[in-house]
Amino acid sequence: MYGSTGYSNGYHQNLQQSSGEKRGVTRGRRGSRRSRDPHGFRVSDHQNNSSNDNDQQEPKSPPPCTDFDMAYFHSYAHVGIHEEMIKDRVRTDTYRAAIMQHQSLIEGKVVVDVGCGTGILSIFCAQAGAKRVYAVDASDIAIQANEVVKANNLAEKVIVLHGRVEDVEIDEEVDVIISEWMGYMLLYESMLGSVITARDRWLKRGGLILPSTATLYMAPITHPDRYNDSIEFWRNVYGIDMSAMMQLAKQCAFEEPCVETISGENVLTWPHVVKHVDCYTIQLHELESVSTRYKFQSMMRAPLHGFGFWFDVEFTGPANSPPNNHTQSSVIGLLNNNPVDGSQRKKRTNPNDALVLSTAPEDPPTHWQQTLIYFYDPLEVEQDQVIEGSLVLSQSKENRRFMNIHLEYSFTTDYMADGSTYMPVAYQQQAI
Repeated sequence: MYGSTGYSNGYHQNLQQSSGEKRGVTRGRRGSRRSRDPHGFRVSDHQNNSSNDNDQQEPKSPPPCTDFDMAYFHSYAHVGIHEEMIKDRVRTDTYRAAIMQHQSLIEGKVVVDVGCGTGILSIFCAQAGAKRVYAVDASDIAIQANEVVKANNLAEKVIVLHGRVEDVEIDEEVDVIISEWMGYMLLYESMLGSVITARDRWLKRGGLILPSTATLYMAPITHPDRYNDSIEFWRNVYGIDMSAMMQLAKQCAFEEPCVETISGENVLTWPHVVKHVDCYTIQLHELESVSTRYKFQSMMRAPLHGFGFWFDVEFTGPANSPPNNHTQSSVIGLLNNNPVDGSQRKKRTNPNDALVLSTAPEDPPTHWQQTLIYFYDPLEVEQDQVIEGSLVLSQSKENRRFMNIHLEYSFTTDYMADGSTYMPVAYQQQAI
């Protein structure tokens, strides 16, 4: 998902180098990905899935709908956003395949589509035999979704609810929740909170959530072409030395995260798992701040231009369903075949073993692309050089749909001939 040009993209960074220099930035969107459904975060203190548990709790007032929320919903009324998402064949075909793969759990059942947009996933569920589909969206796109539903003679089966998940009423338990909630860097937009709210309000115990799990990865990247195009270009412009523009060009190009497409060749190491999300059990308060420590070892000598982020989501059965060939993890070599936060992913299992929607550099491109955090100046790394540090992703206090990124890194290198001992020779730190 995303919002239209003119709204802040929500990434807030404040770069701090070892000299103590700081700069703070809030940048406007480029008219791409993500802005959709409702959520105001609140801490959920019960475990999940049981409406009986919820019935025993004191009723809670929904969080207020803020001006930021209204701007977010308004941005999703623009048809161009939905056009781009639907035209993303990797995204849309994977969701349709997931629905058909789980048809036995959808047929004759009640489904909620959280942030339905134009209603395409709701219609897929209806075509798979769902008894009833509640298509929920707080954006005015819900008006068009209702017309689409009627045009396809599904008005008796697909019920469009125009409002926030926190506010709309559904007077029955549901068997399935489906949502395309993922934002840039997985968690940007905080739409996962809406899925959690829908789960805790309506999902039957043992119900199905699609997608079921998500994993955010990071890795050091090299991207000389991008640096040359944006920065080195100014050294000679039609024979004129315009290098005086270079510092401003760096600020404009790299002062905030960039959404771009890279390839596997740009990645210097195996990726690190920043966060693994189990949609059946994750709680709202866990989204307020995500932190990890990482340690990479470069597989080649290259200029280090920054860090790249991407994610996978996996479509598996309910938490209490027995495993089968279609519900294996996409990460191997880890306990219970599930990625653990802070681990490194070296290889995915056979794609036939699990239905995975991936935004990784080595996989077919999606409209999410990858999220890249560039340094102002590249840093040379040697093969086997160690890059380590910490990362904190936190919801902005001003607008929880926005995300603050704090990234620290340091370098060590090996100057022993046998490659066995790493000695610290340089230290760099950057907070974003």
